[in-house]
Amino acid sequence: MEVLLGIDAIKYPLTGIGRYAYELAKGLQFSSDIETLHFLRGEQIQTNSELIQATFNIEAGGKLNNKFRSLLGSFSPAVMIYQLHKEWSQKKALKPYKNTIFHGPNYYLPNHDGPCVSTFHDLSIFKYPTFHPQARRTYMAKELPKALKRADVIITDSNYTRAEVIEYSGFDPSRVVAIPLAASEEFQTRTENECLETLSKYQVNYQGYVLYAGTVEPRKNLMSLLDAYEALPTSLRQNTPLVVAGYKGWRSEDVHERLEKAHAAGWAKYLGFVSAEDLPILFSAAKTFVYPSVYEGFGLPVLEALASGVPVVCSDASSLPEVAGKAALMCEHADVNTLTQLLIKSLEDQEWRQTAIRKGLQQAATFSWQKTVDKTIDAYKLAATLKGV
Repeated sequence: MEVLLGIDAIKYPLTGIGRYAYELAKGLQFSSDIETLHFLRGEQIQTNSELIQATFNIEAGGKLNNKFRSLLGSFSPAVMIYQLHKEWSQKKALKPYKNTIFHGPNYYLPNHDGPCVSTFHDLSIFKYPTFHPQARRTYMAKELPKALKRADVIITDSNYTRAEVIEYSGFDPSRVVAIPLAASEEFQTRTENECLETLSKYQVNYQGYVLYAGTVEPRKNLMSLLDAYEALPTSLRQNTPLVVAGYKGWRSEDVHERLEKAHAAGWAKYLGFVSAEDLPILFSAAKTFVYPSVYEGFGLPVLEALASGVPVVCSDASSLPEVAGKAALMCEHADVNTLTQLLIKSLEDQEWRQTAIRKGLQQAATFSWQKTVDKTIDAYKLAATLKGV
């Protein structure tokens, strides 16, 4: 089997989709089912392993590139010209690979004559359009129908998203496959001594904070979280402040203003984007992980917290019940009062905490990136069969 994987999503900052593409790129290289693995970045196809390893250095030069993308994204005519050029260039680059399976791990599929697989992570662009900038909505409204037309098989991260894709698109259910993500092995339980150096760097205490990790943007519902946290008893929120780790996303000014006030009052701290080396340590050392998101295609941070041996409080939105199982405390994302009560329970109920840690580790163990890779290869085989390759 010959596979060509798109790796544009592997870039700074490495968020959920980037992590997914990164883990696939690593895992597919070691599969005996794949004779040759190519990578498409931009309009360039790479097959040299040394070149591919260089793409995994996601932070080197990444900040500059990310700033350029943000600037370009604000000027839609430039984006349109760039996308037209990119599509033409990719079609030309892919021409010699007509019998090669192409996998777009971030929705998008180029014009490829061979078998095509696309991963649809969620449909928030249609269900909650106000959670996305106008330029992104315009772009996705144009590109998602193309991906649906070109795809032989669609992968989703959860059964919830699978059902949404089928309902929205009318795509043949036999060609839509739910393949869960996983927590990387860096997310694990750790002792206080193993965490001290990193905790000192961020000036937080072992099991002395509640962690939120993820992009700061409207979909993540951080204003409700701040409301719920401010309603905690004064001593509890002062002794166990809220720590927010994540890239500053769009329309987050109000959240950051609120975080600054909470920081001045002594019950919250914003760390910004945290490196891939430090983030698993911050997970392991947290007393509770909280994730009140309005909508998730999967919700990888919840799984990462469970794998770290940390009790979880999250919303019951979309796919999160599939990820958390019976290990987390859950409530409706807009129910601030209940969220406050669940946070109190997660911090003070020692019996529940021990049970949650045990159940969380058991739940996390049912997911693995190897399973994700193996099931993805099955999806490739299905696409090849459907295309007659």
